[in-house]
Amino acid sequence: MVTKEEVVELIAESIDIKIAPIENTVKEEPIEKLDLPTKIEISIDPKVSAFSLSSIKAKKELLEAGKALLKEEIHLPTEDFNETDMLLFWNKYAQRLGDKGYKIMESLLLINDPVLNETTITLELPNQGSKIDFEAEKMGLLGYLKGHLHNHNITIEVIVNESVATKMAFTPQEKYNRLTEINQNLDILRKTFDLDI
Repeated sequence: MVTKEEVVELIAESIDIKIAPIENTVKEEPIEKLDLPTKIEISIDPKVSAFSLSSIKAKKELLEAGKALLKEEIHLPTEDFNETDMLLFWNKYAQRLGDKGYKIMESLLLINDPVLNETTITLELPNQGSKIDFEAEKMGLLGYLKGHLHNHNITIEVIVNESVATKMAFTPQEKYNRLTEINQNLDILRKTFDLDI
């Protein structure tokens, strides 16, 4: 078992600091419940400038060491949910955006139904521009879903499917080809009456 004094000494030795004396005695506690002293003085060699890289590095190492020791584990809820629940809150969020006047974002959310795979939500968008617009609002949507579905493991994945993009027909031949793709009987009609394009 490591005591507080040993941890403080290790930190002091590794980055050359002096610790102000603490008035009351310190009890031995496990490292998980470690309380660091409130007064920590950094002693920098008099030959080294306070603005030198080595002093900045020492301060940075001290802050990182303190953060590592003080980091607490927070357990966030991870309740199960189904695709129906997810779609319900997805649509509510889209409606909320529409009510606030964010019509483009609302239409992006409603363009396709998202697909749920465990805790990953996959949304298919038609182009890269719509993906960029979606990414701007993604964190707000993610926070809303995590809060209402009580699961903080949710992630959103965006897939761009440009094959859905429509082709523009400019010449009469391109227009005719496009119309025959839609309705095959148009070609039969043209051949029956011997029509030109």
